[in-house]
Amino acid sequence: MAASNPTQGLLPHGALKGVKVLDLSRILAGPTATQMLGDLGADVIKIENPDSGGDDTRQWGKSVLKGADITPYFMSANRNKRSLALDISSPEGQAIIRRLAKQADVLIENFKPGGLAKYGLDYAALRESCPRLVYASISGYGQTGPNRTKPGYDLMAQAYGGLMSLTGDPEGAPMKVGVGIADVMCGMYACIGILSALRHRDLTGEGQQVELALVDAQIAWLINEGVTYLNSGQLPQRRGNEHPTIMPYGTYETSDGHVILAVGNDSQFRRFMRFLSLEGLAEDPRFATNPARLEHRDALNDVLIPTLRRHSTDAVIAAMEEVKVPVGPVQTLDQVFASDQVAARDMVVTMQADGTPLRLLGNPLKFSRTPVTYRKAPPSCGADSADILATDQPFDGD
Repeated sequence: MAASNPTQGLLPHGALKGVKVLDLSRILAGPTATQMLGDLGADVIKIENPDSGGDDTRQWGKSVLKGADITPYFMSANRNKRSLALDISSPEGQAIIRRLAKQADVLIENFKPGGLAKYGLDYAALRESCPRLVYASISGYGQTGPNRTKPGYDLMAQAYGGLMSLTGDPEGAPMKVGVGIADVMCGMYACIGILSALRHRDLTGEGQQVELALVDAQIAWLINEGVTYLNSGQLPQRRGNEHPTIMPYGTYETSDGHVILAVGNDSQFRRFMRFLSLEGLAEDPRFATNPARLEHRDALNDVLIPTLRRHSTDAVIAAMEEVKVPVGPVQTLDQVFASDQVAARDMVVTMQADGTPLRLLGNPLKFSRTPVTYRKAPPSCGADSADILATDQPFDGD
């Protein structure tokens, strides 16, 4: 499988070339982390159970290739990897994992806590024979605590970690985010932890375990809402698209669609009011400052909402851009991917799988010396088993 690489640079193999990653994770959090490592140049061997059809996400949707097991969900987190079909419940499979772990720099897994101990593949079992190994473990609730044995999925993390209580219409039900954001963010934290542990290993020769929980990661990025509650004791309200501490900030209906407005300070508010011919509101004590606007949020919206409905989306955007008030359209995905900005930033890449072009989301990282590379399209389950098992040096297969 070949790939077209829109990013050119002096060092085309990425900053992590030579780093060997053994990926025992599945679904989204772990694969997100290992795809990032692969994009940065690492050699990633993905272990998949052939008896279950491989990674669960191979069955989540319709395959983009006839007769294959490559769904868009699987594609989203599994490029730059080679697939080894292996039953780790068998003594033969366990022996292969131990051999690969001795050659690897990183092992990542997302079994339930204790799930790999019965196979002798947990960190405690591998630490002595693989002292330089960075062993990353992802689970729903973590390796400790009363919930440690419970399974973990993105929806569970969004609910248990409080995000759903903050999301959605004020009068509606709690709402999840439209994509698996708890999984993705946990994967990003995992990637940071792995790179930090590799730095320590390179300085000291000492590997370690990096341990994460979906729920912990979710709680960590409650950010201002979480800290506000901890210091005030007041539960935040769901406000739909409005901001808890900035006003006006949100989605507003126009005569032909919607715009987002992010009026971050009082001078921007005054310029916004001049466009709407509502200069008097900027001098009104109820609205002259951001704290006052927050206190009188409903009264201000009672004026803004019907006034903005008399203007077109293009007119609002053009006027706000001219006076430097943050504004933007609410785009559908066809508009997103047709935009010149997406093209300029290489945020869509095309890779070839058996002669079929696969369109994938680009990596957002831009490097001046070690650009990300797109070397291998998402593989079919076990596609690289023969090559990996045929050599005593199974890594460096790019």
